[in-house]
Amino acid sequence: MNASKTLAAVALSLLAVAGAHAETYDGVHTVHSTLSRSEVTSQAVAAARAGNEYSDAASAGAQTFTSTADRSTIRAEAVAKAHDPLASLDRRAFYRDEVPAAYKKPSVSFTRQAGL
Repeated sequence: MNASKTLAAVALSLLAVAGAHAETYDGVHTVHSTLSRSEVTSQAVAAARAGNEYSDAASAGAQTFTSTADRSTIRAEAVAKAHDPLASLDRRAFYRDEVPAAYKKPSVSFTRQAGL
């Protein structure tokens, strides 16, 4: 029993000695560049303007978009949707996920016209 404990202690101490070697300090390394300061500056400016090449599209900022729809058609749809009193009804807000018949055909207009 004592031999196995001694053998285990020796094995652990050998592992500790083998794993405890230190790294050597080589000092500050010198930089050997072939580019001039102005070339490095121009590359830095170009890299800063290019943005993050490895980012997602979500952080890319404003994207250009070309629409094929007519502006007046889109505006007419938006006005019609804004004047629709039932546009904001969500069927999930009602019992058994069904909009009651009283809400489907309003007897009164909910929009008002400005009088001039």
